Amino acid sequence: MIFWGWLYKYYFRVKTSGWEQIPPDQQVLLVGSHNGGLASPDMFMMLYDWFQRFGLERPAYGLMHPSVWKVSPFLAEIAAQVGAVAAHPKVAIAALRQNASVLVYPGGAKDVFRPYPLRHKICLGGNQAFVKLALEFEVPIIPLISYGAHETFVVLEDVYPIIQQWHEQGMPWLFDVDPEVFPIYLGLPWGLGIGPLPHIPVPNQIHTRVCAPITFPRYGRAAARDLNYVNECYNSVCVQMQEAMNELVYSIEHHDHIE
Repeated sequence: MIFWGWLYKYYFRVKTSGWEQIPPDQQVLLVGSHNGGLASPDMFMMLYDWFQRFGLERPAYGLMHPSVWKVSPFLAEIAAQVGAVAAHPKVAIAALRQNASVLVYPGGAKDVFRPYPLRHKICLGGNQAFVKLALEFEVPIIPLISYGAHETFVVLEDVYPIIQQWHEQGMPWLFDVDPEVFPIYLGLPWGLGIGPLPHIPVPNQIHTRVCAPITFPRYGRAAARDLNYVNECYNSVCVQMQEAMNELVYSIEHHDHIE
């Protein structure tokens, strides 16, 4: 944990506001916007932040894309030190049943590798599984908005459609994993990186805001199986997260601090 503490305090100089928004005696579903490529420093810094504040008495697990264990076992191993686990519905369900909180980034690879001009755009990728979890287990959603992590490298473009065509013509996937995205980016140590490769994030400051809980009118298994209702809840979360993101960007870029 010394390594994570050094990253938190000195490398990314993390500033987090809004901890008072988290209910003191209730498990929650933390839903974040994902940034910074495979390194995803916002996720790791949030997990470290959580355990620094709540310790082991209030566990939380962060769902990380399973392909990370194939592509970068070293990164996966050190991520597990702060509570990262392979992203899968069964894993999230098991954690919630054990009264743990869960941190999810629904946008996944498409979010974490979105082009630089979209760095302030909430992109949950249409993944509504987190809404179904929140409804079935009757837990509030706590949005996490991050500023700065997506500037630890620069995604120029995503050329996945072209690479997908090559795959259909016989080119195998690296590590036998469909990457879902195929970015061209500027970053360390490659200079010009091609594909969703691990990279070293530059030391840019990260600001995170813990937002007010989002609750819904109806909960339970029936609500979680109502596709129209789930879609309404999902769209509501997207709108509220984008509004919070816009406010955070404005507060930092115009006042250089978080209110």
